[in-house]
Amino acid sequence: MAEIILGIDPGSRKTGYGVIKTQGSALVYLGSGCINAGSGALYKRLQTIFVAVSTIIEQFSPTVFAIEETFLSKNVQSTVKLSEARAAAMIAGSNAGLEVFEYTPRQIKQAVVGYGAAQKHQVQYMVERILKLSGTPQADAADALACAICHGYTSAVTKAMRFTIPVGNFGHGRFQN
Repeated sequence: MAEIILGIDPGSRKTGYGVIKTQGSALVYLGSGCINAGSGALYKRLQTIFVAVSTIIEQFSPTVFAIEETFLSKNVQSTVKLSEARAAAMIAGSNAGLEVFEYTPRQIKQAVVGYGAAQKHQVQYMVERILKLSGTPQADAADALACAICHGYTSAVTKAMRFTIPVGNFGHGRFQN
């Protein structure tokens, strides 16, 4: 069954979003961009993120929501603001009835680039190649698309495993040759 995946790269000033569709083993680009929350009061920025993500959900009707987990930075205030931006986006997804999946930056980079410590330009390059885009997406949008791709790959592997696990009597609980 095809999934429409909304990927989110949260930020308190700029939140990236990317929407893809699974079509068999292929991933198809549907849209991406950035939510510019500005530099005003934090509660206003969080409201902007919530409303914008809700609007994106209405526009694309995703079936699943994938978001990058918060990474711990040396600046505690930055980490807290990032977590609050994530929460605003996640609540928009949850309010729309979407199941929310979380992936670490390392998991996302590993899935898309094959290297968990990849640089931003490497992620952008691979997103462009994987989705057969005509140009390089903006960094925050590319990170959101990478999150969606990560979920697409993870979901495909999980589904494949469900159908390939052997079922039957294997010698009363033991596998036999």
